[in-house]
Amino acid sequence: MVFDDLQLSEDVQLAVRAAGFTEPTPIQQAAIPLVLAGRDVIGSAQTGTGKTAAFALPILTRLDRPHKSRHPRALIIEPTRELAYQVEAAFKTFGRFSPVRCGVMYGGVGYGKQSELLQKGMDVWVVTPGRALDYLERGELSFKELEVVVLDEADRLLDMGFLPDVRRMLEACPKERQTLLFSATIPPEIDGLVKWAMKTPETISIGMRQSPAETVTHNLYPCASAQKFELLHALLEHTKYESVIVFCRMKIGADQVAARLIGEGHKVAVLHSDRAQKEREESLAGFRDGTFEVLVATDIAARGLDIAGVTHVVNFDVPQHPEDYVHRIGRTGRAQKEGDALTIFTAEDVNHVQAIERFIGRPIPRVKIDTFNYLYTQLFNLKEGASLERLKVSGGRSGKGYSYSSGRKKR
Repeated sequence: MVFDDLQLSEDVQLAVRAAGFTEPTPIQQAAIPLVLAGRDVIGSAQTGTGKTAAFALPILTRLDRPHKSRHPRALIIEPTRELAYQVEAAFKTFGRFSPVRCGVMYGGVGYGKQSELLQKGMDVWVVTPGRALDYLERGELSFKELEVVVLDEADRLLDMGFLPDVRRMLEACPKERQTLLFSATIPPEIDGLVKWAMKTPETISIGMRQSPAETVTHNLYPCASAQKFELLHALLEHTKYESVIVFCRMKIGADQVAARLIGEGHKVAVLHSDRAQKEREESLAGFRDGTFEVLVATDIAARGLDIAGVTHVVNFDVPQHPEDYVHRIGRTGRAQKEGDALTIFTAEDVNHVQAIERFIGRPIPRVKIDTFNYLYTQLFNLKEGASLERLKVSGGRSGKGYSYSSGRKKR
């Protein structure tokens, strides 16, 4: 199948071709006809499978006509500012030849530009819940002409506690509307919202939700708690990487790790929710263009963000939920490219590691670096099924990297 087979509008097809896309992904093949037909849809697929285009292309096609009203016809609800900004950019890319107007609305920035766009009138608003509710309650934003509502990254909206706000927003929407829900996972807690907000939705599930990309090599690096940063530094020094995301559990931990890496001479950007919007945008832009070689982030960077070419993901802190492990490592090994997921863990993380292995249905090799001066940890005494495997190290960052116990060739 090619995009020309999907009955998209001429304006949208022209934009798709200009963007260099020819064949839709499985989630796009399944979702686009249903959205064009006006059906409510629940779509789940792994990160990086093209979910945004799966709803953006048919929405732009349905709205591809002049509209004089200031009130929006489509509302896309996102959990984070970065995702809102990214999805708005996708709508503008695919709607570049269309009369459809698109704006983005999120907190953490001034009201001036967003208020100006509200006065001009946008056909599509991509929003985060807090700022949209603010404008809604002030009477400056109306949902009375909405035709389509999209709950994007719905599991993340749930995790961040946004479902009550989402309900309030939906209560202000017309009852006769199309509602779409897209997410990497569909947890049971969302069922109540689905039954209340959607009408006999069609469900699309692409691939195993707990399955990481097959092109990613996984390794676990046990160490004593006191040596976590030293081991991270050693991994970066002995790995030939192009760009790496280091995930931390807490915002303060991300700041501390970033500061120490900068002190070691690495070019580092930081991304978490306490950073000012301008700082967050500069971090992402600099990481994408190669100004920064390392991005230290919380799980805000684990979902949906379009960051191409990430060769390595390092879990400095083991995620507490197995699903988050899959989301994090989904930042690498994208578009069938090879990637590496390196996880540092201590004795306190054993239960979380075992939960991850059960979730993804495979054991993850335990690895040691021969040249690293380890302190003793009880992890080194783990028996069969969790035994440590030796890892030969050669060269520095400019060398050939190192070989994995899993058989991956030197890179």
